[in-house]
Amino acid sequence: MLERMKEIIAEQLSAQADTITLTTSFKEDLGADSLDLFELVMALEDEYSVEIPSEDLEKLTTVGEVINYLKEKGVE
Repeated sequence: MLERMKEIIAEQLSAQADTITLTTSFKEDLGADSLDLFELVMALEDEYSVEIPSEDLEKLTTVGEVINYLKEKGVE
């Protein structure tokens, strides 16, 4: 899941996929603003057929947290 997640994040946030790790922060490390995060969530929802409510999104600050969240929702 991490490799695909890195591809999606790199595409959505114009980042280098090889610099993205589980501890990468969307705001601090990748400079994402709220619009960037909204677009990223839309891409993740499409990719994994899951809904991520905005109140949950606010708690997800790193790549690893998003992966754990998706796994808790049954996404593999």
